[in-house]
Amino acid sequence: MTDASNPLLQPSALPYGLPDFAAITPEHYLPAFQAAFDEHLQEISRITMVRSMPTFENTIEALERSGELLDRVAHTFYTVTSADATPEIQKIDEQLAPLMAAHQDAITLDGALYWRVQQVHARLDDLELDDEQRYLVERHHREMTHAGAALDDDAKSRLTALNQQLSTLSNTFERNLLNDTNDLAVVFDSSDELDGLSSGELSAAARAASDRGLDGRFVITLPLFTGHPYLAQLRDRESRRRIMAASRSRASRPNANDNRPVLTEIVRLRAERAAMLGYDSHAAYVTADETAGSPAAVERMLRELAAPSARNARAERETLQSIVDETEAAPFTVEAHDWAFYTEKVRTARYAIDTSALRPWFEAERVLHDGVFFAATQLYGVTFAERHDLRAYHPGARVFEVSDADGSAVGLYVLDLYTRDSKRGGAWMNPIVSQSRLRGTLPVVVNNLNVPLPGDGEPTLLTLDEVTTLFHEFGHALHGLFAVVTYPHFAGTNVFRDFVEFPSQVNEMWILWPEVLDNYARHYETGEALDPAIVERLRATETFDQGHATSEYLAAAWLDQAWHRMDTKAVVDDVAEFEAAALADIGLDDPVVPTRYSSTYFAHVFSGGYSAGYYSYIWSEVLDADTVDWFRENGGLTRENGDRFRARLLGVGGSKDPIDAYRDFRGRDAEIAPLLKRRGLEA
Repeated sequence: MTDASNPLLQPSALPYGLPDFAAITPEHYLPAFQAAFDEHLQEISRITMVRSMPTFENTIEALERSGELLDRVAHTFYTVTSADATPEIQKIDEQLAPLMAAHQDAITLDGALYWRVQQVHARLDDLELDDEQRYLVERHHREMTHAGAALDDDAKSRLTALNQQLSTLSNTFERNLLNDTNDLAVVFDSSDELDGLSSGELSAAARAASDRGLDGRFVITLPLFTGHPYLAQLRDRESRRRIMAASRSRASRPNANDNRPVLTEIVRLRAERAAMLGYDSHAAYVTADETAGSPAAVERMLRELAAPSARNARAERETLQSIVDETEAAPFTVEAHDWAFYTEKVRTARYAIDTSALRPWFEAERVLHDGVFFAATQLYGVTFAERHDLRAYHPGARVFEVSDADGSAVGLYVLDLYTRDSKRGGAWMNPIVSQSRLRGTLPVVVNNLNVPLPGDGEPTLLTLDEVTTLFHEFGHALHGLFAVVTYPHFAGTNVFRDFVEFPSQVNEMWILWPEVLDNYARHYETGEALDPAIVERLRATETFDQGHATSEYLAAAWLDQAWHRMDTKAVVDDVAEFEAAALADIGLDDPVVPTRYSSTYFAHVFSGGYSAGYYSYIWSEVLDADTVDWFRENGGLTRENGDRFRARLLGVGGSKDPIDAYRDFRGRDAEIAPLLKRRGLEA
């Protein structure tokens, strides 16, 4: 295949460098990657062969200029593998995984390149660099050292082999999970079994069944997390049990999709790699280059929160049990699949709110335009115009052009809302094109969710949780759109893992903000606003069920730590036993409150970027809760506040130490008290 015939091998002619997905076919990817690998290695060779002494310009800036073709090809491909992984794409991904790992190591572990970076770093105080340039030198030196660039050749060879094995295994974990999630989608023969679902939800289940050749039946697909949004509505207890059982068994059955041997091998190899790099565990290795600094700091926070969370969850369970005992003709002991259903009964009785009944006020288009986009416009002055002339990677993904208050271009925002069998579970943001002054590029970012697609003519009515997810992921998108940096190393959300969730969590505050909620929460048929009394009761429920919510999250965060605090001598023969022991150790072994992710479907840590880092959500939430207090104290949804947050936090991307950026915005370090209050964990 010639360069001219491969659309990936030349810059896209489309606005903002959006890849020409209409022209790209699967056969283009591997040749494009190989060409990009070759070009990148040549660029690095030109840097290392320079005979003059290393300078910022001939080493660090040259390094930033390198790899542009590879970045373009990789961003395009990995957007597709996560959101539209057809069997053909999956096969390419399997072939590519070890090749990509080997290439990354060839750059990161290059001894000649590392020597040049070291030389620039050693003279840092003597160089006339601006703050971004100085921090860039520090980060390249730190990251290469942390990755093993100082090891001898034999150790580097073993490290490269480990990284390739781990890349392949992570790919296998994700493929197994996707396949088993599809296989375990729950089939129902009658709509009677789904009593409690709305007509739109039933039409989505019927469409899912029809897509699988099961006309006349109903299929409930599974989200990534342990529970399911429908568990709060389904009146048939057996239907709830079936859905929960299917969810919890994913990738843990003795079949071709069994992730138990995959994840234990991942854990073993990660421990071996950490030891090679001089760390006691993978968790120690990861946290050493995060804001937390050590597994001990993470453990202190998780244990501080676990005890009051478990206590609150026990109290909530007792309340649910009393409802069952009082209202059921044949009372039973509350189990995990009952929690959401009876929690809604308690919510209704205590606060006169049925969250499932609120869905007609959360029509997706209105939430997007009059909620998510509206809040961003009020805060930052940006506007959004759909570009029907631009095609994304799938017909279900929509493209919006983002403009600043002065009419200047910001970038493109892509929204891919609906679930499909070729999309991995969960919700996420990723860049398709990263912003960089050096490269002259503006950002293109995508949000993916997994909302069931209703039948033809039916509106998409979101749950409150789905509204929250959309606002959350859009917070990541804003981070990617607003970061304005010179060097691609710092583009968008390229910040420490335990800081990256902070901007997205902050963006959730606008969901119930009065002028935002009143603008988007309108009945999809009548236009009627959500009753102010209901809104007040919604706000009053902010600490409701937080014992359960916090416990299930902390359980997952602790499981992640438990797996990754092990050393090379540890052996796990039984994944379920290991999980039980780990949860008992932190006091979160409540069978009625299962962990948000069990190990075999914990994609964040075994096929994503959160290994030993799932604690990041609660770690970032300390900053988030403190920031929400700042907005409330300073007038809320105003351009002045938005501009300050954009300039001092979102706008710097990764070009500044995130804690320094936070201090610059807040005027001090974050305090934990607002988080404890939010989650009802105050003593």
